[in-house]
Amino acid sequence: MADRPPELVPAELGEDQKRIHDEILNGPRGVVEGPLRVWLQSPGLAHHAQALGAFCRYDTALPQRLSELAILVTGAYWKSGFEWAVHCPIALNAGLTQDQVDAIRLGERPAFDDDEAQIVYDVSTAMHRHKRLEDALYRRAVETLGLVALVDLIGVLGYYTLISMTINAFEVPVPDGEPDPFAGPEE
Repeated sequence: MADRPPELVPAELGEDQKRIHDEILNGPRGVVEGPLRVWLQSPGLAHHAQALGAFCRYDTALPQRLSELAILVTGAYWKSGFEWAVHCPIALNAGLTQDQVDAIRLGERPAFDDDEAQIVYDVSTAMHRHKRLEDALYRRAVETLGLVALVDLIGVLGYYTLISMTINAFEVPVPDGEPDPFAGPEE
C-alpha cells in the first residue's frame, strides 16, 4: 500500500507541480501543507482547487467569522482533524467563542447571539445532514444573508467538503504537536 499522504519532495516536483506549489506558497496562505500537498500529485486539480480555495477562504461575501463557522461545521461533520486543527484557532480569533467551537466539535447545537451565525450554522448543518435546504430555511437564509452570501456559503461548504475528503482519504495527520480533536478515547 502506498504511503498516505504521499510524500512530496519540492526538489523533485515536475514543472507544473512546481509552478502551482510556488503559486500557493507565494499566495495568501504562504504555506503548502495538508491537502494542498496531496493535490499537487494532480497538478490540474491542484491548480483549480487551490484557486477556488483562495476565493472561499479570503474573498467571499461572508465575514471571516461566518466562513470559519461553516468550515468548522464541515470539519466536524467529516471528523477531519487537520482541517479542525488549522481552522479552530482562526475561528476563535475571528469571534466564535470557545463554547460554540466545543459544541460544534461535539456535534451539539451551539448558542448564537446573532441571526447571521445561527443561519450559517443551520444551513451548514442542513446541507451536511439532509443534503438540501427546505423552503423555509432557504427563505430565511436569503433574507438574513442575501443571495450572494448564500451562494458563497454553499461554495465554502462544498470546497471544505473536498478538503475534508482529501484529508480523510489520504490520512493527512494533524499538524505536529496538535492532538487529533476527533480521536476516540484511549484504551
